Amino acid sequence: MGPVARVEFLTPDGDMTEAVERFLAAHPDLDTVEVILPDTNGVLRGKWLPGAALPKIFEGGVAFPYSLFGLDVWGREVEETGLHIETGDKDGLCWPVMETLQLVPWAERKTAQVLLSMYDREGTPFLIDPRHVLSGMVDRLADYGVTATCAFELEFYLFEEDPDGRQPRPVFSTHRGPARQNMYALSDLEAFMPLVDEIRRGADEQNIAADAAVSEAAPGQFELNLHHRSNPLTAADDAVLLRRLVTGVARKHGLKASFMAKPFVEWPGNGMHVHVSLENAHGNIFANPENGEELLGHAIAGLLETMQESQLLYISTFNGFRRMQPGSYAPTSITWGHDNRSVALRVPPGGPNARRVEHRIAGADANPYLVLTGVLAGMLEGLERRKDPPRAISGNAYQGRSRRLTPWMDEAIDAFEKSKRMKRAVGKEMHKTLTAIKREELAAFGREISTLERETYL
Repeated sequence: MGPVARVEFLTPDGDMTEAVERFLAAHPDLDTVEVILPDTNGVLRGKWLPGAALPKIFEGGVAFPYSLFGLDVWGREVEETGLHIETGDKDGLCWPVMETLQLVPWAERKTAQVLLSMYDREGTPFLIDPRHVLSGMVDRLADYGVTATCAFELEFYLFEEDPDGRQPRPVFSTHRGPARQNMYALSDLEAFMPLVDEIRRGADEQNIAADAAVSEAAPGQFELNLHHRSNPLTAADDAVLLRRLVTGVARKHGLKASFMAKPFVEWPGNGMHVHVSLENAHGNIFANPENGEELLGHAIAGLLETMQESQLLYISTFNGFRRMQPGSYAPTSITWGHDNRSVALRVPPGGPNARRVEHRIAGADANPYLVLTGVLAGMLEGLERRKDPPRAISGNAYQGRSRRLTPWMDEAIDAFEKSKRMKRAVGKEMHKTLTAIKREELAAFGREISTLERETYL
C-alpha cells in the first residue's frame, strides 16, 4: 500500500494568531478560559485563566508539571513513576489544540475551554501525555500506508442528587415492583428532553460530533454516539470533551452524570465502544472487493491475539473489572462475530464501504487516547503478520469455550507489564508509568476493609 494524505494538526510552531483574534472578536466579553490537560487516567487537570489571557496561551503555552502524568486516580503522587520530587518536579510547556477552543455553553460566566498537550521546553512531545501516545500510533499507521476513521459510543447514568448526602439514586429507579428495564424507551428521553436537547446543542456549539441519543438497559442509563472522524486524535478529543459536556449540563439541571464502569451489581455497566475502519488512497481497505474481507480478518486476528496483554488499556480501573459479567453485554471472552453483541469484536451489518470493527471491551471511564492506541496497535499487528482469525461466533459467546478476558486487575497489569508489543504500542515511558499507577490503585483498594468484611468477621 502506498502513502496516503494525512490530516495535520496545528503544533507549537503553527500560526494560530489569526484564529485567536477571530475568536476574541466574536466574544469580546470573554470572562474565563479553562485550559484542560487529560492525565494518564483520563482525569482532566487544568486551571482557569482570565479571558484576556487567551492570546498568551497560544503565544507562549501554559506551564504544568510533568508530574501530573504520575498521579493516581485520586490525584496522589505515585513515586514509582519517577516523575515527582526526585526529578525536581519540573514544568513542561503545554500547547493548546486549536480546534478544541470553544465556548462552554453550560457555564454561568462567558467561558471558553481548550485542550492542551504537553511538550518540553525545546518543543519535543512529552511521551507520557496520552494524546502523544495516540499520535505515535497514528504515525505508525501512516508508515504502513493507512489512516484510521474512528467513532466512540459512551454510556452513562443520570443520578438524582440526595439532599441528605446519602448515595444518589439513578433516575427512574424504584424500590418496589419488578425490576425496571426500559430499553430504547422514547418516554425516558422525553422525560429529560430539556437536558438531552441542551447536550445536543452544546455538542454542536463545541464542534463535538454527537449523533444518536438512546435510553439504555438500566434505570437512568443513557448512551450517546459520536460521528466517525477521519483523524483518531479528533475522535478521542470528542470522547473526552463529550464526557465533560454531559457532566456539566447534568449538574446545571440538578443531576449527577457518571461514566463509572459498574455502579451497580444488579444493572449493566457503562461501556465505551469504538468503531474503527482503515483507509488508504483508494478508501476503506476492508471494502476492497479483491481482499477487503481478508484484510478485515487479519485486523481482527491481531486484535484477538493482543487482547489479553492490552486489556489494561480498555479496563483501567479497579471497578471496571466488575463490569465483565456473563449476559451483561460486556464481553467476557476473546471472540468476534458478525452482528453479535455477546462478543468482544463485532462486525456491524452494512455495505462494504461501511465495513468496520466495533471494539466492545472498554469501560466508559477509560482513557480514550489509550483505548484507541490499543485498538489500532492490535489491528496493525494483524495486518503486518497477516494471520487469519478463528471462526466467528454466531451464537451466545458467554456459553462458549473461547479464551477468557481476565476479571482480575492484577492479572491484567501483569500481562500488560510483560508485553513487548504493548511497550512498543504505548512507548516505554507510558508503559512504565501506567503499570506503576495501576499497581498503586490496586494496592489502595487492597488496603481498604469493606463493609461486608466487617459485617462478616467483626
